[in-house]
Amino acid sequence: MATPAFRIDKDSLGEVKVPAEHLWGAQTQRSIDLFKIGVHRFRFGRGVIRAFGILKKSAALANGELGEISPEKVDLIVRASQEVIEGKLDGEFPLVVFQTGSGTQTNMNANEVIGNRAIQLAGGVVGSKKPVHPNDDVNRSQSSNDTFPTAMHIATVEEISAHLIPAVTQLKGTLDAKARDYANVVMVGRTHLQDATPIMLGQVISSWVAQLEQAIAQIQHALGGVLELAIGGTAVGTGLNSDERFGDTAARYIAKETGKPFVAAPNKFAALAAHDAMVNVSASLRTLAGALMKIANDVRWYASGPRAGIGELRIPENEPGSSIMPGKINPTQCEALTMVAVQVFGNDAAVAFGGSQGNFQLNVYKPVMLHNVLESAQLLGDACISFDEHCARGIEPETKRIQRNLADSLMTVTALNHHIGYEKCAKIALTAHREDLNLREAALKLGFVTGEEFDAWVRPEEMTHPSKK
Repeated sequence: MATPAFRIDKDSLGEVKVPAEHLWGAQTQRSIDLFKIGVHRFRFGRGVIRAFGILKKSAALANGELGEISPEKVDLIVRASQEVIEGKLDGEFPLVVFQTGSGTQTNMNANEVIGNRAIQLAGGVVGSKKPVHPNDDVNRSQSSNDTFPTAMHIATVEEISAHLIPAVTQLKGTLDAKARDYANVVMVGRTHLQDATPIMLGQVISSWVAQLEQAIAQIQHALGGVLELAIGGTAVGTGLNSDERFGDTAARYIAKETGKPFVAAPNKFAALAAHDAMVNVSASLRTLAGALMKIANDVRWYASGPRAGIGELRIPENEPGSSIMPGKINPTQCEALTMVAVQVFGNDAAVAFGGSQGNFQLNVYKPVMLHNVLESAQLLGDACISFDEHCARGIEPETKRIQRNLADSLMTVTALNHHIGYEKCAKIALTAHREDLNLREAALKLGFVTGEEFDAWVRPEEMTHPSKK
């Protein structure tokens, strides 16, 4: 006898045909059928699925500790949730991002899958809701309104801590080593896209390192707000239908499971109605994106050419750059990093707008806010690793070009300011520029200094730090 392709599942609205091979139930299936919007799913990075596994496991343990459900049910839910955490049931989470704004369908997806897997573990019939019920047991003491934002925070903290911060730290380390390696390479400084006084290449790169250090610190600070969880607020923040100890108890189990210092939010009303902590995290990711945009653009401008550009840096030649121009090589890692930055800027705008749309006791832009924060974190982490491995590690100075550009620079005349004054220095620079002379030739022609004085006073390497007394 052939296995039936579908089973009949029920929810409060009636019967629904569900594919027999899957563990999800009626509410998940309704969402599949009703929200055919886009391709983005919460399997993205699997962080959200893992977060729901952690949440449901911790909720079951808390309910067991508080005497809300039997030890037998706790064991079944914990075992099923552990499989979700470990990624064994990822195929059972098919829902798209663009669904109900509270994330109710994703919460019910987790409840149904964990409930049915628990039933399987007990030797029961999938879809029977016995001995474990998706609402009464898996969702005990919870509402989608507090579980989804709790999962938001768990997923965000884990993704940023495990992927993004290590990736940025790795890139920062590479650049820090480069800054030390090239600490004595003197080059032309540039302001307003015009020549300026000399600077060390190591100093240039050290500014990139400092930007990344500051960005990491801002992200870590922003994560502090996301450590507060909405769990225990249930529907509108009042904690209706839950033990008053449930939020703190569940948060304690979540902290133990993740190794992160999660706590129940002191004000559950704000935790459901507003997501300012997520907005702050997104803003910190935007700041990092801006820093990476600056670094990538500096690198590709310094490496531009190779003949008609600045050409003061060499970067790895990774792949052919043109289908028509033989031998052309492009700064593709820089381009990829800047495109990621642009995407993050857009994601942050969506998160900021979504965060502003909390009405009364609930913000209903939760899924899109979560998706954009996680996408930004993952893209930035991936891009930092790629840029580090395929570009930053191979950065080298093009010494001859650096020295030639430095010798041609007019702004080394600034070294004469203290000796002959600003007005005479300006006349030397403008004479050199207009008559196509070098600075030394112009200074001697005007008679403002002797050759010996010019050579003693105009020393580019001594112009890269404050005067020594």
